[in-house]
Amino acid sequence: MIHTQTGSSRRILTFPAVNPCESISLTTLVDSLLQLAGEILSFKPKHFSTNKRSVKETLRHVQTLVIFFEELRIQIRVGSIPAGRSVILSLSELHVIFQKLKFLLDDCTRDGAKLYMLMNSGQVSAHFRALTRSISTSLDTFPVGSVDLPGEVNELIYLVMRQTRKTEARPDRDDKRAIDSVYWFFNLFENRINPNSDEIIRVLDHIGVRKWRDCVKEIEFLREEISVGKKSNIEIELLSNLMGFICYCRCVILRGIDVDDEEKDKEEDDLMMIRSLKVDDLRCPISLEIMSDPVVLETGHTYDRSSITKWFASGNITCPKTGKTLVNTVLVDNFSVKQVIQSYSNQNGVVMGQKGKKKVDVAESLAAEEAGKLTAEFLAGELIKGDEEEMVKALVEIRILTKTSSFYRSCLVEAGVVESLMKILRSDDPRIQENAMAGIMNLSKDIAGKTRIVGEDGGELRLIVEILNDGVRRESRQYAAAALFYLSSLGDYSRLIGEISDAIPGLVRIVKSCEYGDSAKRNALIAIRSLLMNQPDNHWRILAAGIVPVLLDLVKSEEISDGVTADSMAILAKMAEYPDGMISVLRRGGLKLAVKILGSSEVSPATKQHCVALLLNLCHNGGSDVVGSLAKNPSIMGSLYTASSNGELGGGKKASALIKMIHEFQERKTGPGEPVLERERFVHAW
Repeated sequence: MIHTQTGSSRRILTFPAVNPCESISLTTLVDSLLQLAGEILSFKPKHFSTNKRSVKETLRHVQTLVIFFEELRIQIRVGSIPAGRSVILSLSELHVIFQKLKFLLDDCTRDGAKLYMLMNSGQVSAHFRALTRSISTSLDTFPVGSVDLPGEVNELIYLVMRQTRKTEARPDRDDKRAIDSVYWFFNLFENRINPNSDEIIRVLDHIGVRKWRDCVKEIEFLREEISVGKKSNIEIELLSNLMGFICYCRCVILRGIDVDDEEKDKEEDDLMMIRSLKVDDLRCPISLEIMSDPVVLETGHTYDRSSITKWFASGNITCPKTGKTLVNTVLVDNFSVKQVIQSYSNQNGVVMGQKGKKKVDVAESLAAEEAGKLTAEFLAGELIKGDEEEMVKALVEIRILTKTSSFYRSCLVEAGVVESLMKILRSDDPRIQENAMAGIMNLSKDIAGKTRIVGEDGGELRLIVEILNDGVRRESRQYAAAALFYLSSLGDYSRLIGEISDAIPGLVRIVKSCEYGDSAKRNALIAIRSLLMNQPDNHWRILAAGIVPVLLDLVKSEEISDGVTADSMAILAKMAEYPDGMISVLRRGGLKLAVKILGSSEVSPATKQHCVALLLNLCHNGGSDVVGSLAKNPSIMGSLYTASSNGELGGGKKASALIKMIHEFQERKTGPGEPVLERERFVHAW
């Protein structure tokens, strides 16, 4: 998919040309042809990944036709050329051909599609051949004899007609050689053999892929090409092979290629801009994911288009961040933020996905699978025998690969990367520690990875907890929190983590600290919640770490995202299932706060469901005194009825159960008096 500056898109090697209007004036048509020709000729200095000879011939023909168009414009101005139907028809056909040529040249020079275009050089040649011959057909209909043009211009027209009619655009010999080499690489991969690096560099140089970041763009394009449209098994296999090959090139071949000074200066500027921001600044306040299509509301706040569109579709007409009612819901593209996100993605090798597309992994063929294993083995070796800089480069690759692909996670675990990462976690170099911890976090999503990280006796978990509390960088501590979440999904590991004295307090510290953004807080919160859900005995440890007052203060601050609020309320609801947790929540005003949030129009349905669960658990464990205090609030019934009608995932049933409890309490209240329970002192917040 190719995205244009106007936001529209087209599939590669498709040419959606538009016919000129039938009523177009001859002057306008010729001016438009000259503009198109200029745009086509502007491709001359660019690098073409395939069909260089056909490109050169095509540009030569267009350059010759420019002379024809310029002479036409002069003759039109003096009124010596009638705007006859045959003239308009011929020039209109040329206009459509030029549009298609521009699309084709754009595809041949597109960053990210160079390898793909090489492998489709036969199809590219066919397009050049068809379009070039169409030029001859169009000129055939032009009434050269009835138009008063200089003799040399007429000769040029006849020359172009003869040359374009006989054109035999074919893939270049160098293209064929490069394609044969690529297929040979596939064969070597299938037999688990590393190709000759010099031969790979020759192919990459031929298509213009010379830097690490070029490979990132190629992978992004191939990933998107696999994910869109219906393709045959042969097409999927080829795209998968290409992705496995280019991943190998990025990790093994081009890992040490630096950018030129000019680009380095630009990257340093981008890095300074990125470092001045927190990554959380690039996340959508609704989804908390890095935005792929940022848009601005009239309030000046930026959201991801898909998230804010769903917000409006749910009947909300407010700004999620400010709560302000919007006069209109017009969405304006935030190009500056999009540019920053693109720079961040390029610097970190992140491939930005798009929602609604099928998940893509690289192992769709034998060659891709074996290439992935060879890549993993190479990176594992770099961690053991490489110097410091080589180790950092390998760690960055491991971090990227494990983030984007379950297949590569499996390959890297099998190659023994986990053990090497655990050994270097205590490095004083912040780059090594951060990237190693990020790799551990990603590998903890893999079942075999979990086993190797924890070790036979669980002792390795202490090392992750050590990073959680004393990591050199904030990011390292954040990744440690996320790793604990993934590891705690297994009950035995959840118990082992809870038994480490500094684990839960370390997570609570991240939630409490102003040093961390919403993303880090959510990592810690979901880890705490997982420890609570998968190992009930952890509840008293979490309570002893002071989680209840921390969460209540956090929610009261109103400076956090709805996602953090939802996670906080979910933990409080779970804590309220236990008598000591219920008492702690009531003593610190949790009941009143939950009612306030439930009645708010600025929080998500998920947050309200957790509020309902919290109130229900407080009433179950707190008895009639808590129910009575809840019933005194005049807005509670309306909020509960709304929650019961909109509730999902059991939220509606819990709201209905809570409504029933309040009704039963009110019915009893009108009857004989009942004794006041001792728990009343815990509801003093009301």
